[in-house]
Amino acid sequence: MIKEFCAENFTHIQEAIAKGAGRIELCDNLAVGGTTPSTGVIEEVLSYAGEKHVPVMTMIRPRGGDFIFNDIELKIMHTDLIEAKKLGTDGVVIGCLTPSSWLDEEALELLIEHAEGLQITFHMAFDEIPKARQFEAIDWLAEHGVHRILTHGGPAGTPIEENFDHLRALIAHADNRLIILPGAGISYKNAEKVLSALGVQEVHGTKIVELAEN
Repeated sequence: MIKEFCAENFTHIQEAIAKGAGRIELCDNLAVGGTTPSTGVIEEVLSYAGEKHVPVMTMIRPRGGDFIFNDIELKIMHTDLIEAKKLGTDGVVIGCLTPSSWLDEEALELLIEHAEGLQITFHMAFDEIPKARQFEAIDWLAEHGVHRILTHGGPAGTPIEENFDHLRALIAHADNRLIILPGAGISYKNAEKVLSALGVQEVHGTKIVELAEN
């Protein structure tokens, strides 16, 4: 079982690892769903987490809002990805869509190419894809070397339990070609229930381990 802690900067990294976080998704600005952290933050988190043998997935996202990125934003993402890779990140977290809410295949192919050698997570932009096409999206992402998809399995704000049926369908379709990583609405209080109900080995959240401030 891996509890992936969604971290905003370095602030709670030490405590989260001490409390059982087995992987870190490293972001800045969680108020808008997470953006790329600074080079200094990435460096310090990698140094500390590396000593504890905890892998770090670095968010590559230039801003909040939608997941439709223009050429300049994609150039920024490309540069940030290369820098995170140079610093030694274990993986990156990406997601690009077209105005029709499909995968931005051209943008993703570029980012995936330059992320070679890293773990790749496709983030919750996945939940913006119409449900009927999510299975097709799994096929494309699996074929292009993406390792996992972070998804709530339904509309933002819904209890995770309401989305179990769809999550099970996604997991079955993925068929171990990539990992479906449930997130949003999962905390240390219900993580075991989610793991058991879905038969998964990984869960994700900002409260996935019990911190003092929780």
